Amino acid sequence: MKIGGFQKTSLLDYPDRISAIVWTSGCNFRCPFCYNPSLALGKGNVFPEEEILSFLSKRKGLVEGVVVTGGEPFMQEDLPVFLTKIKSLGFLVKVDTNGSYPEKLKALIENQLVDYIAMDVKAPKEKYPQLAGVAVNLSQVEISVDLIKQKAPQYEFRTTFVPKLLVKEDIVEIAQWLKGADRYYLQQFKKMTPVLSKNLDQMVPYPKEYFQETLAAIRPFFKQCSIRGV
Repeated sequence: MKIGGFQKTSLLDYPDRISAIVWTSGCNFRCPFCYNPSLALGKGNVFPEEEILSFLSKRKGLVEGVVVTGGEPFMQEDLPVFLTKIKSLGFLVKVDTNGSYPEKLKALIENQLVDYIAMDVKAPKEKYPQLAGVAVNLSQVEISVDLIKQKAPQYEFRTTFVPKLLVKEDIVEIAQWLKGADRYYLQQFKKMTPVLSKNLDQMVPYPKEYFQETLAAIRPFFKQCSIRGV
């Protein structure tokens, strides 16, 4: 595992659980609004897997779950082995993904190595290359969406509402695509630097009122639908 970051405790990243966070290094997307450009590009420090597993073994009973995020975790060939070790310690596992590796995702679900899946849905289908920053095999993303809806133990879909790149009508298209999903979160674009694209460094997030208006339009499509970061 190429691990580019580790956070010992989080109250936010695994719903209703105290978790630790492992960031994998490297991503096959180049989303212009990415907050972790060094991770996406596979740069930065590498954390020894053994140190993380040793820490976790001492935190049983205090930490409930481990979130594996990125970058894109499924780029790590030894991800299943790493998750097997985490599960053997008694932790719940949440994996964040862009949905571009459905076969690997299916294997994790079938082998009961993941308890919660969070998939970033970048855009409506026609805008996917623009928001992902690369050419995307959309059929793979669509397979992941269906797989998660049908097979994941627990899951959420989420979209970062990037000003100018996405508007309310785009979010409604996404909602129509994901219709019937258990959970969907519309996330605020954070004005942080650096993001991957310098063109977004000075971008102003959408106001709360526009978020509320958009939320009202999409809420009927989901069992649970809310806003994050506003």
